[in-house]
Amino acid sequence: MAQMRRQSLVKFDAPLCETIVETPKPKAGEVLVRIERCGLCHSDLHIQDGYADLGGGRRLDTTRGMTLPFTLGHEIAGVVEEVGPDAPSDLIGRKKAVFPWIGCGQCRDCRNGDENLCLRNRFLGVALDGGFASHVLVPDAKYLLDYDPLDVDTAATLMCSGITAFGALKRLVDRRRQRNLLLVGLGGVGMMGLSLAQAMFKQPVTVADLSADARAAALKNGAAVAYDPTEPEIARRIMKETDGGFDGVVDFAGNDKSMAFAVSTVARGGKIVVSGLMGGNFSLPMVQWIYKRMTIEGFMVGTLAEGKELMALARSGKVRPTPMKEEPMADVQKWIDQLRAGMVIGRVMLKN
Repeated sequence: MAQMRRQSLVKFDAPLCETIVETPKPKAGEVLVRIERCGLCHSDLHIQDGYADLGGGRRLDTTRGMTLPFTLGHEIAGVVEEVGPDAPSDLIGRKKAVFPWIGCGQCRDCRNGDENLCLRNRFLGVALDGGFASHVLVPDAKYLLDYDPLDVDTAATLMCSGITAFGALKRLVDRRRQRNLLLVGLGGVGMMGLSLAQAMFKQPVTVADLSADARAAALKNGAAVAYDPTEPEIARRIMKETDGGFDGVVDFAGNDKSMAFAVSTVARGGKIVVSGLMGGNFSLPMVQWIYKRMTIEGFMVGTLAEGKELMALARSGKVRPTPMKEEPMADVQKWIDQLRAGMVIGRVMLKN
């Protein structure tokens, strides 16, 4: 039997290690993809830890229903190697990006096309074995997307950082006032958001990040202004320079400090979309919420339809490349440690 190599989670809050198993045989409409690239996402760290930080010493257990060893990784692109008897045979040999946010297919959300909201989901790298491996088994061929003429790294990262940024930004597109836009947090998703925002909006895009290197990279990649949120009196300065704050803000960090910064710089009547998962707790006086007439919406990943919409936008050539670096799949734990330490700008793409 053919064997596949995986970088597996064998114990929560412990390093990944290599495991070798028999390569799965696709059944029914399943498709086996030989992985060429898999992006490293910050949410992989939360799954490895086994919890998400709720602030105040409280934790959300993320281990329920997971069987170890488990393979993380959900930004996947590769080549179709084998198909089940109910899947199209002409897929074999085709290069595809893999949409990983797969639902149960039966619940109300799935029937409405919102598989990313499914409580009984089959998310690759989250509920089913994912992409830190030589192969991945995809439940249905409909989750495979053509990506030519994009490069394989871009194709893979569109499936998480891309669709998360795209979906978050879409929540700001149809608002009446669109004078300006602020992106908070310039990790892999934030950098992708900067690239997409320039294709989706006419107004200048402002960014904010703790890292001077990240701010410099953002300015190089098209940001109009870059702020250091720790600078003294920064909110007061921003409100003056923007004539009352930002009409739209996306918080790609998602912690108490990033949210405090977002709230302090959003304009009256503005909207904040939160899609970061760094964790913690945030409170806001009710009077301030009402006084600012602001809207706050949480968002994570997107639908298959949005994935196709994003892929079409990227394939049209309107999206600028984002910072990425290729590293061996076998070194994934090294790069998890680097990401955890805040030493990664852009996206690390793991290759076989």
